[in-house]
Amino acid sequence: MPLLKTPAIVLKSRKWGDADRIVTFFSLKHGKVRGVARGARRMKSRFGSSLEPFVHCDLVLFEKPGDTLYRVSQTDIRHAFSSLRDSLETIAGAARLANLAGAVTADGDAVPRVFHTLLEGFRAIGDSKDPGLTAALYELEILRFAGYLPHLDRCNACQTKAGGGSWFFSPRAGGTVCAACNRREPIRCPAVSPACLAFFRQVLRMDPARLSRLKATASQRHELREVIELYVDCVAGRRMPRMHGFPGEGRVSSRPGRAGEMVAAERQPAYRSGAVTYV
Repeated sequence: MPLLKTPAIVLKSRKWGDADRIVTFFSLKHGKVRGVARGARRMKSRFGSSLEPFVHCDLVLFEKPGDTLYRVSQTDIRHAFSSLRDSLETIAGAARLANLAGAVTADGDAVPRVFHTLLEGFRAIGDSKDPGLTAALYELEILRFAGYLPHLDRCNACQTKAGGGSWFFSPRAGGTVCAACNRREPIRCPAVSPACLAFFRQVLRMDPARLSRLKATASQRHELREVIELYVDCVAGRRMPRMHGFPGEGRVSSRPGRAGEMVAAERQPAYRSGAVTYV
């Protein structure tokens, strides 16, 4: 059985059988992989807390011929990102990044820039005073490196260069559309103000490591949230967990999406693997 060693991030963990877990990792060398961790739910499991969502670890896998699941042999924690579990906002923000990274990458397809952006996003969310906005900005970076960069400098239907007048964001077209083309769009496209477009363009020009320094007004946050959520849903091909909303705009959603996914619905006394499902 071939032995695989790689840095990895835990995206998802679910119960399997009486004492095992099936874990989805996003790895640096092998992309998204799934493996069975035998005995992971036993009290004295050798895995400890290394299979919790968001954990950055050194992963050792055995590949079994004819089996789509790897055997998880060893996981050594590099960074547990414990600060992400301090509030509903940070849990939900990190969950959106993990869900998105898993949704826009294929099994076994290594995308190192998405891997490093996911790590940087976790660090930034944990340190941020505005985790909702920070998560949204890093979602854009993951989309960029996965090949889904939105185009904001022209109408993506008629190719008219963006200028004055009303502009809308079309998830289907992958960017802005003019008022005339918006009337022909088969789905609702939210209007985007000049200020929001300017903010968007600034985000896409910046070094990802500096994104957490950006500040946005309440109206910009509202526009950004709506546009990014619609675009992420379109790219992922399903409704992703919602974060209602940024600070001062409500609470984290506990409603399952169409695929049954759920963001943290309530604060748990102790964060345990399996308490929240990540898709």
